[in-house]
Amino acid sequence: MRHDHIISAKQLSRADIEEVLDRAAEIADDPTAFGDRHPGALLGLLFFEPSTRTKMSFTASIKRLGGDIVDMGPVEYSSVKKGESLADTVRVVEGYADALVLRHPMEGSATMASEFVDVPLINAGDGAGQHPTQTLLDLYTIRENAGLDDLSIGIMGDLKYGRTVHSLAHALTNFGASQHFISPESLQLPRNVRYDLHEEGATIREHTELDPVLDSLDVLYVTRIQEERFPDESEYREVAGEYRIDAETLEEAREDLTVLHPLPRVDEIDHDVDATDHAAYFEQAHNGVPVRMALLDLVLGGESQ
Repeated sequence: MRHDHIISAKQLSRADIEEVLDRAAEIADDPTAFGDRHPGALLGLLFFEPSTRTKMSFTASIKRLGGDIVDMGPVEYSSVKKGESLADTVRVVEGYADALVLRHPMEGSATMASEFVDVPLINAGDGAGQHPTQTLLDLYTIRENAGLDDLSIGIMGDLKYGRTVHSLAHALTNFGASQHFISPESLQLPRNVRYDLHEEGATIREHTELDPVLDSLDVLYVTRIQEERFPDESEYREVAGEYRIDAETLEEAREDLTVLHPLPRVDEIDHDVDATDHAAYFEQAHNGVPVRMALLDLVLGGESQ
């Protein structure tokens, strides 16, 4: 994986995924053993959209590996406001860093940007496209709680614009998961994503309600209805708050059901779920550090311990 661009979950084989997850498990067991793996390494952060977990966990990860960041900072204070193109921006920042992390509102932006740089570029979310590092930490959390093979997983919420959903669905095809997609009809999987999943041999079923499948699920992955992705605010208002779970909802679930969410949540998971044994979404967020440490270690050329 050394020097590879990480653009899409579709490029990751089962062996690639397991290599990252196994390295993350090593790091989680003894984080201090990886503290001097990449002294002096610099990670360039180019975030054209807001971020808390992804940006902070990448920052923590490179620092825990002995490196540091160079951060473009808010878009409004960068040369982007002067009209600089994305291609020129990544070419410039490439000269300051050993690897780049890019988040951008335009789908396909990471693929385009990667064509202009020679250092590894990691996609931290490109519009409604892909978010492969979120998928890796999702898979790590699933493996820790439920295992990865032969899962029955429900993915609920915004399936049309949800890049975390698109990435996760592709990655799960490596593990023979039975995938249930639960959403309003207006937010179902895009046709191209559905087609690709069928081509990859995925077992997928689409539903408009959670109740009929809840008791069969090992994992329920809940997503936010993303107001910022809707071209029409009235379309958003029609579905906002329509898919919501609380502790009472989960009384019909299996005792070992794991509930995940890429966060931030708005009102789709009630706070009373936090106290149940099902809730694993804060654990999921915390796993961003060992997983992104593992990925950076491998991309920057770290050898096995």
